[in-house]
Amino acid sequence: MDRHRAEPRVTEMPGERAREWAAYHRERAATSTYVYDFVWDITDEAEGPFVTDVDGNVLLDFTSHVAAAPLGYNNPKITEPMSEFDLPDPSKIAGQDFYLSDGSTPGDSELPGPTDLMAELTDTTEQYGLDTVFLSNSGAEAVENAIKICYDDTDGGRYGVTFHGAFHGRTLGALSLNRSKSVYRREFPEISGIHDAPFCDDRTCTPETCSCGFFTDGGDTSVLREALDPKTGWVDPDEVSYVIVEPIQGEGGYRFPSDAFVDELAALTEDHDINLVADEIQSGVGRTGEMWASNHYPYEPDVITSAKALRVGATIASEDTFPDERLRLSSTWGAGDVVSAMQGVFTLRAIHEYDLLDNAVARGRQFQETLRDADPDGVTDVRGKGLMLAVDFESADLRNRVNETAMRRGLLTLSCGSTVIRVLPPLDVTEREIDIGARMLIDAIDDET
Repeated sequence: MDRHRAEPRVTEMPGERAREWAAYHRERAATSTYVYDFVWDITDEAEGPFVTDVDGNVLLDFTSHVAAAPLGYNNPKITEPMSEFDLPDPSKIAGQDFYLSDGSTPGDSELPGPTDLMAELTDTTEQYGLDTVFLSNSGAEAVENAIKICYDDTDGGRYGVTFHGAFHGRTLGALSLNRSKSVYRREFPEISGIHDAPFCDDRTCTPETCSCGFFTDGGDTSVLREALDPKTGWVDPDEVSYVIVEPIQGEGGYRFPSDAFVDELAALTEDHDINLVADEIQSGVGRTGEMWASNHYPYEPDVITSAKALRVGATIASEDTFPDERLRLSSTWGAGDVVSAMQGVFTLRAIHEYDLLDNAVARGRQFQETLRDADPDGVTDVRGKGLMLAVDFESADLRNRVNETAMRRGLLTLSCGSTVIRVLPPLDVTEREIDIGARMLIDAIDDET
């Protein structure tokens, strides 16, 4: 496939073979998160955002597998450096402290593994003083380890704080932090001591104009500041182990906080010396035009959780935050996936080598300007940072119909929140590809309004 000339081409979506494959899959697969019957043909042509399905349809995938495939399909920025190596078997080794090397001097690996990935990660977080990493399989595990180390770090702290609309994973500890759809938590046991507060739903608000309920008394204070007040509050700040926040809410609807909200969050966690956990699983690794979405804001996270685009889970903090007692943290496959660690290293290097942060900013701006200039009916807002983009609709029904119509035309997007389509092109998306995708989405909207 010549990515520079490729165009979406759809006969029927989903086609007959895709429907057969999806039905065959569902015969044995547990019910999970259904999106649509797109079946990637891994033997056929695909590169960047362009992918061929089992019926020969060529699609423009602007989901990046929910940001977990940051450079799309078969991207030579990843495949070419990986092709230089005969990968070992086993490709997974057991445990954070089972080491491997390609025989080179530490720091000079040609075949980078988990140790090299941890070095790359701490390089990207040194401005926050985060110099220690625990690797894991997934984002949910990264969150679980984050809250564990915060509880340990506060020596008896028994409270955590999360935000309305939050999504942090599906393991039981992470579920306790979720405040999005009830289906994620309903009838599952939860850890105790989790308090919550409103998350900003107006990125332009001030304390005086706040509409989400975070600021109170005409902007004089915030509900979180009231709750943590040592004299009149109902939560002892000395017993709060962490505040966990998505710098930009993902599942909750791609909500971008205001300056007033993040200023107050930074001040509160600093005033009370509370660990701030930044859940960067969807927003991190270049997605917003910065390596970490936290870089856009004035707070300094004490812990960063990452996964998706990184290809493995990672909990990043300072050495002092992590427990130094052996066996306190462990995992059979912690740091053990050689292939995923290598992909993570090459992804981070590609972001720097090809100026993909700048590209994310420019192409994200292009997408927003194209949608706003078109001003399609039924769209209430277009927003984003970098290539973390959202189109908000006047109703969930319209959003769902547009998503379906776009797919049938050959553009893959995803929904979130109640009325939002999220758009996540690969980080090296081109001007031509953004123009194609934006025009396809506009046409789908026009078809449904």
